[in-house]
This record gives sequence, structure tokens and C-alpha cells, in this order.
Amino acid sequence: MNIRENLGLLYQSIPPFVELIAISKTQGIETIREAYSAGQRAFGENKVQELIAKAPALPADIQWHFIGHLQTNKVRLIVPFIHTIQSIDSLKLLMEVEKEAGKIGRMIPCFLQIHIASEETKFGLDPPEAFQILDSVEFREMKHIRIHGLMGMATFTDDKEIVREEFVSLRQTFNKVKARFFQTDNDFRHLSMGMSGDYHLAIEEGSTMVRIGTAIFGDRT
Repeated sequence: MNIRENLGLLYQSIPPFVELIAISKTQGIETIREAYSAGQRAFGENKVQELIAKAPALPADIQWHFIGHLQTNKVRLIVPFIHTIQSIDSLKLLMEVEKEAGKIGRMIPCFLQIHIASEETKFGLDPPEAFQILDSVEFREMKHIRIHGLMGMATFTDDKEIVREEFVSLRQTFNKVKARFFQTDNDFRHLSMGMSGDYHLAIEEGSTMVRIGTAIFGDRT
């Protein structure tokens, strides 16, 4: 495994308008540092305890993206340093991020996570639930969060047509949300979809941000 070479190949295969998030969950400090030395700056983690253990030991200019299910009682632990929270799946969670960010005077970019997979175990909002949040008085009064896009996780399957249909569905939801709520807001521009096994499909269907772990770091043990 050569992380520098893997990243180089990925940078070549991803269009300039697509941002690469290196999914570093379960990876050690030195492995992440190796990717950082190769030029990678945005990393994704899915467990709060793991993230808060790693962040202080790594360069301060890393952009940490939280991609896992986030409990409201853990929000205060990551708000001081998180770059983006991609996994907002309820108004309650969004309100907690607003509250904790307000305490320290931060503005935190967030993505709404949309449920697109056939597996019920995956988290996320149905499109009507997302519209309801964005229509709410509570959201309109928030001053310390910005919605920068949508995120979705496709079904874990070898059937590429199923995955493509789910990506198409997420893109269609993104377009509806953009037209209805963020038509003149240039901050709302990201569609986070695609991982190591399907990022080419995701980019074909409109992804602007891919979350890749295995293709960079190798299979997890």
C-alpha cells in the first residue's frame, strides 16, 4: 500500500470540481499523517471519540468532516474544531449544533443526510422530512449553521444500476432543495455521494464531493 500513489491516482481520476474527503476512520495517526504529507487536507470520521482523540495530535489545518450518526449529547465535543457535519438527520440535531456553535461564536457548515439506500439500517431523512426542516421557523432563526449541501449513502450492492438510481434520486432531491430554498445561495452547492467502489458512478450523476477510504488506505482490518 502506497498512500501517496493512491492519492495521486485519485486526484487524476476526479474532476477539479469534485472534492475528495479521505475517510480515515479506524486509521492511525501516522497513516493519516502520511496522507496529509501527500497533500490531502480533508478527512472524514464517523465516531466522536475516535475523532477527538486524533484531532489534537494532527496538523491544525486539517478539515475534519463528520460523516457518522451524531448523537446530540456529543455535539459539544466536536463543535470547537469540526469543519463540516455531513450527517444532519433531524431538526433536533441541527438545533443542538446551532446552540453549541452559538456558545463559541462559530458558523458550522452542515449537510442534510438523505436516506437513499434500501437498507433500513442506514440513517437519513426522507425528502419530505428535509423540506419540513428547511421550512421550519426554528431553521430560519438559526445564525450559527449554514446548509452547504446534501449527503447520501447508497445501498451496499454489486448491482450498479441500483446504485445509479439512488444517486439519481439524490441529485433530483438536491435540485428540488436548491430551487425551493437556496436558489440564490451559492454556499448550497455540494452533493456528497460516492465511495471507493462507486465514486465514478457518483461523479457521473452529479457528485461534487466523494468520500473515499479503501482506495486510499487499503482494506480495513
